[in-house]
This record gives sequence, structure tokens and C-alpha cells, in this order.
Amino acid sequence: MDGLRSAVLRVSRRMRAHRNLYEKNEEAVKQHLLGEIFQALGWDWNNPEEVRPEERTEDGRADYALILNGSVFAFVEAKNLGVNILKNEGPLRQLGRYCFNAGVRYGILTNGAVWIVIKAFEEGSRLSDRVLLKVNLEAEPLERSVLKLSFLSKDGITGIERRSSLLKALELSFSSLKKEGYPEEILVGYLTANSSNLLPIDEISETDTPKAAYVYENGWKLLPLQEQSIRGVLLAVLMYMERRASEPERSEIRRAYEHLRALNLPPAKAFEILKTLEEEEKLRISVEL
Repeated sequence: MDGLRSAVLRVSRRMRAHRNLYEKNEEAVKQHLLGEIFQALGWDWNNPEEVRPEERTEDGRADYALILNGSVFAFVEAKNLGVNILKNEGPLRQLGRYCFNAGVRYGILTNGAVWIVIKAFEEGSRLSDRVLLKVNLEAEPLERSVLKLSFLSKDGITGIERRSSLLKALELSFSSLKKEGYPEEILVGYLTANSSNLLPIDEISETDTPKAAYVYENGWKLLPLQEQSIRGVLLAVLMYMERRASEPERSEIRRAYEHLRALNLPPAKAFEILKTLEEEEKLRISVEL
């Protein structure tokens, strides 16, 4: 996911810096923007066994065909950034015809910034009913864009319908519960909690004896404790920070760690330092009692 996140950031910067180019030049969109994203999604953009450009159909040529197990899994149709594919249904209908005539189940339409994924055919449904996913790199938070684009990865694209349905259900439930008056932080805490005994730093006391410490990093990550105490939690967090830091910050954290380990640090002071680290380093720390 980190590689895709970096690719989305690079593509977004290019669009901001060279917008006039991408609004007029579809080929530049294909080479500079699409290739970057699909490579990050695990597709070998220059391998005709995975990606074939200018794939012929009875209704014209699709810009690209994504190949899985020797068969076309999805067509990709690219437009320049000046084409508003959210309001203009023409390109999406064109893509739908390519897919229908070739018996290809999925289609991906993009202008580099906006990505729309459709299920090409389903009896008794309208085109708008068959939209599985919409991504807007310029209007959405980065985390949402990256998550949704990850559904198009080479390893995960076969589950695109199931995952898009699950995401829509999550968004609907989350929004509905917020309207019922539940604060967002409570709902996020509910979704990310993994233990009934896991408590944030603010909810423990200086006299508690932690059994384990955790820090949130794409899920709760267990930190090894040298001692079952508040000081032990602090030392474990410093070791975690040291592993993530680059020089010279790593050396500074190591010195702080060695200094605090040599002290007979009172629980109240260790507790105070932990809360400061949470605030200043934007960490989420919890303990199991």
C-alpha cells in the first residue's frame, strides 16, 4: 500500500505542475499518469502478457486490456484531463460497448485524476447501477483514494465486486450512525479495537500494571515490554520510534532511551512523557491490563 500511496502523490504533483499538458494530451496522461499507477498496483505495464495497448473490439479499440490467466479481464479507456468523465457519460458508454461486444466483464475509465470502474453487463440494470467504484484524486483524501485504487491491484482485482460492495456498506453504515449522533472518533475506535482490555494511555492510571503495550500502525502493533510497568511501556515506545526514525533523529532517541533506562523513573513521570510523545509525535498508544 505504501508504494501505491507514493505513486498517487507523484501523479497528483505532476497534474498540478503540468495541468495544461494533461488537459490537452491524452498520450501524456497514458504515459505519465496511468503507467505510474498501474505499475504501483502490480501490473507490468510494458509486458504484453499483462497489459495490451490498443485492443481491438467490434466497436473500436480499447486503449488497454488487462490480462489475467491469458484472458482479458478488464478494458481500460483513457481520456485527457480536460474531459469531465463524471458528468459526460459518453466515454463511459463507449467503454461499456467495448466490454459488451468483447464479452469483457469489467471496464476502467480514467482521465488520470478520476477513475470509474464498471461492471459491463447485468440484465435489467442501467449503466449507473453498474458503477462499482469512483475515485477522484483531486477531490478526495489521499487515504480514501489509495484504498479504493488498491482494489485494482493485479493480485486483488478479481475481488473488485465483493470489495466495492463491502466498502459501500461500510460507508453507508458509518454515515448513518453519525447521523444517529455517534461521534466519528467513537465509531473509528470501535472498528479498530482488537481487545476488550486494550485501553488508551489517557484511560489508565499511574498505578496500573500493563501486561502489554501497543502502537497503532495500520492496525495495532504489539511492542515487547522489558518490564510490566508504565516505564516499561515508555521504553518500548522509544524503541519503536528509534526503529522508524532516520539519522540523526535515531541517535537522539537512542540517547534518550539509554538515559531513561538508567533512571529510577517514577510512574507519574513516565506517564507524563508518554502523553507528550502521543501528542507531539502523533502516536496512538494503548496498553493491555
